[in-house]
Amino acid sequence: MKEKYYITTPIYYPSAEFHIGHCYTTIIADAIARYKRLSGFDVFFQTGTDEHGLKIENKAKEAGVTPKEYVDKIIENAKDLWSRLNISYDFFIRTTDDFHVKKVQEIFKKLYDQGDIYKGEYKGLYCVPCESFWTETQLVDGKCPDCGRDVSEVTEEAYFFKLSKYQKKLEEYYETHPDFIEPVSRKNEMLNNFIRPGLEDLCVSRTSFKWGIPVTFDEKHVIYVWIDALTNYITSLGYPDITPEFKKYWPADLHLVGKEIVRFHTIIWPAILMALDLPLPKQVFGHGWLIIDGGKISKSLGNYKDPREYIDSYGVDAVRYFALREVPFGSDGTFSEKALITRTNADLCNILGNLVSRTIQMGIKYFDGNVKNPEIYDTIDSDLLEPLKDLKVNVDKKMSELKINEALDCIFDILRKCNKYIDDTTPWVLAKDEENKDRLETVIYNLLNAIHKCALLLQAFIPDTADKILASLKVNNRSFENFADKIILYELGNEKPANLFERIKED
Repeated sequence: MKEKYYITTPIYYPSAEFHIGHCYTTIIADAIARYKRLSGFDVFFQTGTDEHGLKIENKAKEAGVTPKEYVDKIIENAKDLWSRLNISYDFFIRTTDDFHVKKVQEIFKKLYDQGDIYKGEYKGLYCVPCESFWTETQLVDGKCPDCGRDVSEVTEEAYFFKLSKYQKKLEEYYETHPDFIEPVSRKNEMLNNFIRPGLEDLCVSRTSFKWGIPVTFDEKHVIYVWIDALTNYITSLGYPDITPEFKKYWPADLHLVGKEIVRFHTIIWPAILMALDLPLPKQVFGHGWLIIDGGKISKSLGNYKDPREYIDSYGVDAVRYFALREVPFGSDGTFSEKALITRTNADLCNILGNLVSRTIQMGIKYFDGNVKNPEIYDTIDSDLLEPLKDLKVNVDKKMSELKINEALDCIFDILRKCNKYIDDTTPWVLAKDEENKDRLETVIYNLLNAIHKCALLLQAFIPDTADKILASLKVNNRSFENFADKIILYELGNEKPANLFERIKED
């Protein structure tokens, strides 16, 4: 039986069309999911949308439509975007799905019946855009610490979750599971800024708006968006029914979230799971933001293009590669069209595209497209062949550490060595002397073999490009299980390969 791997993105808030920041998280998750599948895991990759709350209700009123009509249009657009980006999700959950609504109500009632939810009155500070409650001490210059906008004072009857009850258990869990939150800076932030100062019970219902899941036993209340949203990771598997899918995939192996919602996923969500007596996810990774013009890419600020414009201009794999390669995962990073063009030209066009094109053309020109390995080696070959032996192990290690950009750098280091190997071995000079034919064929074979191994790994990151390379090499078996297999003969045919990437004019 295959080992399971359950990975999620956050479920995104469809108050406006999705931007490159949403793409960033989802492309990262997709690359990890693809890599795990290629490595033989039974992967369940979930994404989706968080559709309730006051902000959506207000946006719908402004647009003159119902909240469901408002979000339906955005989600249709989002699914099209994920298709354009080759996102290989297994399940797309919407918090308006009938099954989710019913299961959230059952979970809320279960927590109420066992005493973890109680009725009271809430008076506090609320940020509508973030759907978040704050205490006076948590505000920054009197404003929401996440988005910097104004908060309003709210007083209303509400139900509360006993978050304070789980403070000690959370601290103990952090101590005994040091990898639960990554990067470690996020863990320290949660401990020092939220847990150790003391957790307050959490308001989990509202009466001042209607766009939410009703509390079944008190229908003037709707369930607070974070209870509704966070439980998506288990309702999709059938919980509170203990289904075969739930038994198989829970706990999640990895929740990927932006740093602004780490608090919800590492304090509120674990406490809910503790109350339900369920195992916690193995890891929550809070990544940084993409910065544009000195600030976070933001729906409310509208400081972005439709990501399809980048896909149409530069190609889907250029966009995917930039998202995966440009920024160390976990840190903030800058997004700009100029940087996208520079990275595409330098890596995809110069290092990868030109290498594949000229190597295959040499195989066709010198050996009619049929290249075997006569094994006429030279000491110079070790500069390429020795690092190639460790490539898969090195990439596996980087992927297990979620150092996605470094995993790609391992692959492109081999590709760079291939280009240097061509310069050092000078195949065009070897081709002038018939006595060097076997040596020339060994050189071309070494290059094809290195390109082959790199393309197998690149399937996880830039799948369309990897497929084109493997098709040009006439390689049918593309599983990592066969990574170490030696190809006896590369049968390239006699068609000149198409350019994988065209150089982009930087103006």
